[in-house]
Amino acid sequence: MQRSGQGAIRKWSLGASLCLVTALAGCGDNALFAEGGFFAGRSAPVPLEQLDAATIFQRGEAALAAEEPEDAAALFIEVERLHPYSEWASRGLIMAAFSYHAAKDYENARIAAQRFLDFYPGEEDAAYAQFLLALSYYDQIDQVGRDQGITFQALQALREVIERYPDSEYAQDAILRFDLAFDHLAGKEMEIGRYYLRQQHYAAAINRFRVVVEQFQTTSHTPEALMRLVEAYLALGLTDEAQTAGAILGYNYQSSPFYDDAFRQLTGQDLAPDAAGEGWLRDIWRQTVRGDWL
Repeated sequence: MQRSGQGAIRKWSLGASLCLVTALAGCGDNALFAEGGFFAGRSAPVPLEQLDAATIFQRGEAALAAEEPEDAAALFIEVERLHPYSEWASRGLIMAAFSYHAAKDYENARIAAQRFLDFYPGEEDAAYAQFLLALSYYDQIDQVGRDQGITFQALQALREVIERYPDSEYAQDAILRFDLAFDHLAGKEMEIGRYYLRQQHYAAAINRFRVVVEQFQTTSHTPEALMRLVEAYLALGLTDEAQTAGAILGYNYQSSPFYDDAFRQLTGQDLAPDAAGEGWLRDIWRQTVRGDWL
């Protein structure tokens, strides 16, 4: 039997996925719901156990077309449960994972996607299952001010897509989302660092900004972290460190408004953004000049 729709599954993105099945909505209600009327509420429905896998699968597609992903997920799961050894079983499971995700039922989306990976690791849709699993974490990432534990899980799952399926059509999207999730973690460090800075807990603030500069240097938060280091070190009277942070900022982000701010702070104390003294920032400066870390 020809596996209709298999290629389409792998190409669905979150934004366009439901649109690809809306053509099913054009079918007459009687055509898909007359026999038992699972969604039509007829008085004598035919039990799903009496239906073949293809019919249940079609009803799942119809539920997606009707924008009822919860119902669709329940039907696709039944395909795999009732017909575990059929060619429809894996298709039902990957579509269940997709439908759960569309319904924002992320926990069950992860369960279904992981089950697919466990039972069908060699199938063509394994890359998509891993991508769905990663998205089920990624789409739960809260605002920067919230706990970021879910972000670490998203990063780990996205890395799996990138490393295990580098040639898949999902790898590039996973890389983009990985970078965004990485940026979230840096944003968390910045938020805490700014809080400490406002409270004049300069040493604690420096520790947070140092994490950004050393561990999240490729994110969008690095210029501000360097500027905040200038501010914190100047407050502590540690001018060598402040000048070195300003030098790194000027070397890499001279057009940034954060460099302008740091430059004003330094020149306001008759200092210049020049590498001075020794310490962790001087090491970063040496690496920056050699281009080892950017």
